[in-house]
Amino acid sequence: MATLALDLRTLNRTLLDRQLLLERTGSGAEGVVGHLLGLQSQTPTSPYPGLWTRVDGFDFGDLGELLVKRRAVRLVLMRSTVHLVTAADALLLRHWLEPMLERSFRGSQWARGAAGADRAEVIAFGRALLREQPRTPAELRTELGERFPAADPAALVNALRSWVPLAQLPPRGVWGAGGGTTYGLLEDWLGRPLTPPDPADLVRRYLAAFGPASPADMQKWSGMTGLKPVFGRMDLRSYQAEDGRVLHDLPDARLADPSVPVPARFVADFDNLLLSHADRTRIVPEAYRRRVMTANGIVRGTILVDGFVAGTWRVDRAKGAAAVAVTHFAPLSAADRDALTGEGLRLLAAADPGAAHEVTFTAG
Repeated sequence: MATLALDLRTLNRTLLDRQLLLERTGSGAEGVVGHLLGLQSQTPTSPYPGLWTRVDGFDFGDLGELLVKRRAVRLVLMRSTVHLVTAADALLLRHWLEPMLERSFRGSQWARGAAGADRAEVIAFGRALLREQPRTPAELRTELGERFPAADPAALVNALRSWVPLAQLPPRGVWGAGGGTTYGLLEDWLGRPLTPPDPADLVRRYLAAFGPASPADMQKWSGMTGLKPVFGRMDLRSYQAEDGRVLHDLPDARLADPSVPVPARFVADFDNLLLSHADRTRIVPEAYRRRVMTANGIVRGTILVDGFVAGTWRVDRAKGAAAVAVTHFAPLSAADRDALTGEGLRLLAAADPGAAHEVTFTAG
């Protein structure tokens, strides 16, 4: 039974606190990646500003080192999108999400093209290829096309991403290194088997990073169904949102003060801050949602003003120069503009230390 009503600002400040956006943390990048249960990495560089805005003194080279040393890995996980997660979480989450990945592929544009090949044979052949050596998508298309001529080879590569735990190997995802996608078998790359997780433990970790929240919220974050019974078996505290929804939280979790000031922040493109609740108004005003999340699945980098999305940003690079280009949806005060300028210049100094730096503003 709901015991306390939560207003929008309390939900906003609590989410920002748990997302390490009220105050940067002194924890290292690996610990923060684990706390957040990963960062979406559809664009390989997205986790870098995502961590920079949360971690005090974050060095862009630190994350690349985690990938090269196999302490972090990029692979298809939540919502059938590429995420960067710790090695341990890759093995847990890939096991847990297997039913969702299977279901997602069956409903995808690639399912019909893969129908001309037997699923078990594709899995066995794909595993054998990748045990020999890591392979690029083009190499896999060639091998799969020759072995299964009745199917679309591009569809079979996409099927393998769902049917077999595949890691995207560095240098892909390493800042400044470039490089196309190369797949390897996740368990071979990490030297460990997949691990069945405790769903209740994943609920606890989700709430620690995104709560208070509902089963529908966790479903939005993960793509997994059937979460309501898991929540129901747990000892959780219940709240009621302003619209009547019941939200759950860890019994000893702290709620943030709704009046606490929030620094200007640059949130990375595709950041799970914006993608992990059924009702996203705790962070994105509904009037701005379609300007941030496009019809073709792009989620733009955003600025936070007073804790809520107030515009978008991108980095424009030219020879010897880099600029953060801010598009704000409503007029900015002089103080907000100054704060965003300072934050943007610090971001560029971390990402492009050898370039000339600038922050520009455009009303949009």
